[in-house]
Amino acid sequence: MSTTEVTIGPLYRADAERCAELEHLLFPGDDPWSAQAFRDAVTTGQLYFCARAGGELVGYAGLAVVAGPPLAEAEVHTIGVDPAWQRHGIGRALLGRLLDAADELRATVFLEVRTDNTPARTLYEAHGFTVVGLRRRYYHPSGADAHTMRRDAVR
Repeated sequence: MSTTEVTIGPLYRADAERCAELEHLLFPGDDPWSAQAFRDAVTTGQLYFCARAGGELVGYAGLAVVAGPPLAEAEVHTIGVDPAWQRHGIGRALLGRLLDAADELRATVFLEVRTDNTPARTLYEAHGFTVVGLRRRYYHPSGADAHTMRRDAVR
């Protein structure tokens, strides 16, 4: 695996089934996104990227711009990496691509993350996010709590 080149590029409608497959694998206790949800996100102009290794989609990430300049805001909607490819820097690369897009807009970025997802929180904190709130029972149907995190706009 580690010798296969991983590339980051745009996510396409045709990738929706694979993304949904990964969602079900990664988030079985919650409400994983459907293939249609991914198609809708890509079609409505949100910023979605994927990671490919040897032509196979191994990760995805999405950002929605929810307010435009001069006080732009964006939300990280999702980041997922195939378990076989985790711990190879793919999530970090995908997040970096989302943040580059947000930085072009000088957008403040928000996200929600499970309070028990230490690896994700550590990744987000390494990229300048801080916890700004707690959303009790945010994830359904598991009822898991989420932290709301914020990264100030890069000026």
